[in-house]
Amino acid sequence: MKFAMCGVWHVHAPGYLNTALKYAECVGVFERDEARRKDFCEKNNLPEFASLDELLASDADSVIVCSASCDHAEDMVKLAKAGKNIFTEKVLALTTEECLAIEEAVKAAGVRFVISLPHKYAAGPRTVRAIVDSGELGKLNYVRLRNCHNGSTGDWLPDHFYDLRECGGGAMIDLGAHGMYIADWFLGLPVGYASAFTLANDNPRNADRVEDNAITIMQYANGAIAVNETGFVSVGSPMALEVGGDRGFVRWDDRGVVKSTWDTERKPVAVELLEAAPSPLEQFMSGEILPGCGMEEAKHLTAMMEGAYAAQIK
Repeated sequence: MKFAMCGVWHVHAPGYLNTALKYAECVGVFERDEARRKDFCEKNNLPEFASLDELLASDADSVIVCSASCDHAEDMVKLAKAGKNIFTEKVLALTTEECLAIEEAVKAAGVRFVISLPHKYAAGPRTVRAIVDSGELGKLNYVRLRNCHNGSTGDWLPDHFYDLRECGGGAMIDLGAHGMYIADWFLGLPVGYASAFTLANDNPRNADRVEDNAITIMQYANGAIAVNETGFVSVGSPMALEVGGDRGFVRWDDRGVVKSTWDTERKPVAVELLEAAPSPLEQFMSGEILPGCGMEEAKHLTAMMEGAYAAQIK
């Protein structure tokens, strides 16, 4: 396999490159921002593509998409039509309409497609999922993920993460994507949303005033509720996943997994972690793709973001 990078806009681009290089050769990098492209290529000793057309004409059979979210649809439709396998950073696109155009192009070309939904394959969430699948929690009625960092208050996010046109939003559409696909993993698509998006840190680089502190509550037809908490303003806040049902509750955070169910006589019991599965990018590069990081999940994520942003408290 030979691969190329389409965009290095996202902060995960260096990590993706390092992972992919364990499997294959990188034949070049295209990035619309010339200064960003040159800097990335010089640091990593990689050839540059001055245009997307140059990348499309290359001998790369697979492409890692890390361009700005607003460019995903254009990039991936062209990549698919050129017969390139696609691995993409989340979100797939900013609208469901764009997602459907990507899906149509991918299906027509018959190329491989994987989206990065990494926490589904991490040890903690996989352990929680195994407990849910065992039936020990009974009928699920609650899911909560808290995932935050201090990118704004610590002032380490790049300027373009505050660009509303390129991002489509702030903390929720970026970091909050993890909470959305985790909620979908356990409960599916919601029927209703309510969101509180605020600006808690007056970072002078945030000229578009995209939200840096956010929560979306989701309601399901069967009565279940999901809570997605995220933000760029929290220090020392561990990622935490909680799932509850009518027979018990399980929680994962940096201390491990603990469950309390009828089977444990409602006493908290530590659960041994399962091994992590390969990340979505490792799956893409190896060709051994597990369920959960495909086109349906990608479309669901964008649909949930559309619902969340449309339901902001004014």
